Amino acid sequence: MYLDLTAKKLADALEVSLYYLVGEGELKVLDKLTLKRLEDIELLPDEDRNHIFYTLDNLIKAAKLKAI
Repeated sequence: MYLDLTAKKLADALEVSLYYLVGEGELKVLDKLTLKRLEDIELLPDEDRNHIFYTLDNLIKAAKLKAI
């Protein structure tokens, strides 16, 4: 229990996620702001969430094409 609390405090102080701190999980490289945004999106109704991800997917595709 104390280790969990200490790890969380350390992650908070460094402004990173616990995943990043321990180097595990798919989200290990996301900062706290990005994780917060994803959490906020997950709370939205399905239709809104789908619109956001559709838009984001297209912006990512455009950025990748621009980089070619």
